Amino acid sequence: MRETGCTDDSGPAVVHADVGIIGAGPAGLATAVHLGQLGIDRVVIVDRQDFPRDKTCGSAVSPKGCEVLAALGVAEAVAAESYPVSGLRLVTPRGHDMIASSPQDVALICHRRTLDHLLLQRAQQSGARFFGQFDADFLSQRGDRVVGFRAADGREIRAKYTVVANGTHTRFARERRPRKLIQAIMGWWEGVPFRSHHVEMVFDDLVAPYYGWLFPEGPDRVNIGICYEDQHLERNARALFQRFLDKCYRERIAGARPIGAWKGHPIAYDVSPSELTSPGRIVVGEAGGMAHPATAEGIYQGMRSGMLAARALHQILARSVEPATALRDYEGACRKAFAASFRAAGLWTRFVLSGGLDLVAGTLDRPLSRRLLARCMAHM
Repeated sequence: MRETGCTDDSGPAVVHADVGIIGAGPAGLATAVHLGQLGIDRVVIVDRQDFPRDKTCGSAVSPKGCEVLAALGVAEAVAAESYPVSGLRLVTPRGHDMIASSPQDVALICHRRTLDHLLLQRAQQSGARFFGQFDADFLSQRGDRVVGFRAADGREIRAKYTVVANGTHTRFARERRPRKLIQAIMGWWEGVPFRSHHVEMVFDDLVAPYYGWLFPEGPDRVNIGICYEDQHLERNARALFQRFLDKCYRERIAGARPIGAWKGHPIAYDVSPSELTSPGRIVVGEAGGMAHPATAEGIYQGMRSGMLAARALHQILARSVEPATALRDYEGACRKAFAASFRAAGLWTRFVLSGGLDLVAGTLDRPLSRRLLARCMAHM
């Protein structure tokens, strides 16, 4: 799948494009796919790795994320390679244990190695070109305008517009107030008993106001992890995760077979995403702080912001809207899409810390009430 640019005697390869995308995760790939749907096919995507490649992630695609996959035309392909989810087991800080089930599948667990590869294939079918092992080193600028980017090995993409989609650790987003971080660490096991087609969220004091989880990736394989607040990296992630496992999953993983090593990663968020554009540059997904402040979800937000960016870029390239207006409208569209949910995250975390989840759980003795809670969380 990897492509390499042609070189000549004058030096390293130079590739020209209408849109160059740094990062082939859900945000960058959704941008490319939707650009193709809109008729823009001079698109180049680069990533530090070749595909298929692994990515540390819980791999849950929420109901809203599934809707975006449908809009991108990949829902059936992804569903065929995913483990469907139709219910939620929720454990409160004081030990209330609730099951909420739906008669139909409402979410998916799709390993990022698979999800990203399927999105990339869809983007390529739409005309986009992909360059793996392309480590973008710096942005190319002409005055105050971004005109592409260059790899550490000298390869260059010259683009009318550059999409920054390379996640939390990006160096290419505009300077803005410091983003907040959620830390996550997870591991994988085979042979852990669980309720079929149900995810688990465990709200424990060890990680409050965040949670631990068990996500099934198939009938015999799960990933278990925690997310927690540690802005200044003062906590030992491995020790904290071990304490959580000992407290909440000791018996269930005792006879299971661990797969590989534990992996951790930070998740960046901004309650009010801003400074997402500049001349020639547009930032999508977690590179712009667009992960959920309460759930740490980022796949849906990344894909949704990528689609919004594609629409703005199509307007510009089709010369139907002035660039400054289209870029300003993109930022407004992102705030409209995520602001209410992100603000509600603050209320949710205070609700959890104050014991509200336990208080409400004590009244949820009816299946309908439990489904309403699960639906509320799924659409947060």
